[in-house]
Amino acid sequence: MAPALWPRLGRILWLACLLPLAPARVAAGLYELHLTTDGPATTGAEVTITASLVADDNGSLVLPASTRLYRFRWIHTPLLLTGKTDEAFSSTIRVVGNVPGDFPVSVWVTAADCGMCQPVARSLLVLPITEFLVGNLVVTQNTSLPWPSSYLTKTVLKVSFLLHDPSNFFKTASFLYSWDFGDGTQMVTKDATVYYNYSIVGSFTVKVKVVAEWEQVTPDVGKGFLQKTGDFSASLKLQETLRGIQVLGPTLIQTFQKMIVTLNFLGSPPLNVCWRLKPECLPLGEGECHPVSVGSTAYNLTHIFRDPGDYCFSIQAENIISKTHQYHKIQVWPSSIQPAVFAFPCATLITMMLAFIMYMTLRNAAHQKDMVEVADFDFSPMSDKNPEPPTGVRCCCQMCCGPFLLETPSEYLEVVRENHGLLPPLYKSVKTYTV
Repeated sequence: MAPALWPRLGRILWLACLLPLAPARVAAGLYELHLTTDGPATTGAEVTITASLVADDNGSLVLPASTRLYRFRWIHTPLLLTGKTDEAFSSTIRVVGNVPGDFPVSVWVTAADCGMCQPVARSLLVLPITEFLVGNLVVTQNTSLPWPSSYLTKTVLKVSFLLHDPSNFFKTASFLYSWDFGDGTQMVTKDATVYYNYSIVGSFTVKVKVVAEWEQVTPDVGKGFLQKTGDFSASLKLQETLRGIQVLGPTLIQTFQKMIVTLNFLGSPPLNVCWRLKPECLPLGEGECHPVSVGSTAYNLTHIFRDPGDYCFSIQAENIISKTHQYHKIQVWPSSIQPAVFAFPCATLITMMLAFIMYMTLRNAAHQKDMVEVADFDFSPMSDKNPEPPTGVRCCCQMCCGPFLLETPSEYLEVVRENHGLLPPLYKSVKTYTV
């Protein structure tokens, strides 16, 4: 009979071990374990990690009333444990890492009376430990822009280094900061905050090298100085206000001819551009233009005119800082009329030149004819054969030929003799013969 009791006794002991585990089995999968830490940290600094048990279904479940129902179990090797605190449904440990690396820290919650039972919840995090300083470089400006890392030119920037030291590991250290603003300017300060003003547009990287030094006394070495360094940087995009729009394009064009207008924006992209053609240069109203997103300082606008007339491009642009507008007038000619219009001045000039040439030719011909008539006129005394010339001809002859007309024919003959000495005489001598 004794051998038969051993199986029964074994089943009783197995059931007795399962009784404390009943709540844990019911609670398994209903809760979550959240981990928080103040890491990362430098070697030698103390790091705090906290685990909190919370309901898994957005708070509809209620944690058990007993605070002794569960136990938090940690694994943190090779980190050194410097302290541990357990509270209701939470646990906190403090550890120190003496070598750099990424160290996993895990924790799970079990029933308080059964450490080998199924966990109610578990969680894991990786704690980075570095041999360098830990911190952030923060850049601020009074003007707030909606784009990340965007700032205004010609406006003071505040650049600050924020050391991450929750355990006050560097409370006795002195710091030295070497700044490089990416535009050729460098400086060295003992203050963690500097003020700087960028005067040009562009993307820059501000850098700072931090050196921390402090005195430490150890039993083995005695008094000595320790030093830690760190390099930090932040990217900046400096922008400026939109000062205006430069429009480059034709002011006269034909219908059905493709027109290209180049817009040069005197400001920082990205830009929201809006344009519309109107008969007059008037500001744009809400919703009456063609919106375009421009990612550079130049943009080509194309259009084909179908009707002749006078038009005006109304252009409006804005960036994250300011907005501006511009106008561009253009005159559109019909394609069939425009060549004749341009040829008309040339044809008119040629016609006038031809008319002038013809007028001068006719005038010279008439003048020569008058001179011939005057030369054939008989200047002998008035007779019926040579009547008196008309008054107009006489006046013309007096004005044009006056200096050459003499009062008597004898004077005229004398002049002819003097000027034409080699001509034969006007009369022949009479020869006499003696018989």
